[in-house]
Amino acid sequence: MENQREIITKPIELSFPLPLAPETQVRVQLTIRAKYILLYLTTTSIGDTSVLPPLGSFVYALPDRINTTQTISTPLCQNEYSIDLTTRLAKIFARKSQKPVYVGNSISFASAGMGGTSEEEIEGLRMIVGTVMKEIDSHESSA
Repeated sequence: MENQREIITKPIELSFPLPLAPETQVRVQLTIRAKYILLYLTTTSIGDTSVLPPLGSFVYALPDRINTTQTISTPLCQNEYSIDLTTRLAKIFARKSQKPVYVGNSISFASAGMGGTSEEEIEGLRMIVGTVMKEIDSHESSA
C-alpha cells in the first residue's frame, strides 16, 4: 500500500467587488485538499468595518459518481436568508470540481445597488463561481 501524503497549503484568500455593486466586496477563503474543498464566503461594504456579517449557512455537497450532472447536498447549519444560495453554490462547486465541498456563506446582496434583486444575485453568483473555479483549476493543474 502506497503512503500518500497530502501537501498542506495555506488557505487562499480572495477579495473582489460585486459586479453591480462595486462598493460591496466579496471575501473568499478557499482551502483545497486532495479529497475535499472548504470554502467560506461573506460580503463587506467598503469603509464600513463596524458591521459584522451574521452567521450564515454551512452546506456539504457531494458529486454523484454515476451521474456527473447531479449532486447530493445536506445543510449542516441553516440560516433562512442564506441557505438557498449556499446550497446552490455547494452543488455547483461539487459538480464542477468532482470533489466533496463544504461551503460556509454569509453573503448579503442587500447593500447592492438595487437592494439585492435577482439580477444582482445571478451576476454575483456568476462572478463568484468563475473566480473560485479559476483558483481551483489552477491549483489542480499545478498539483
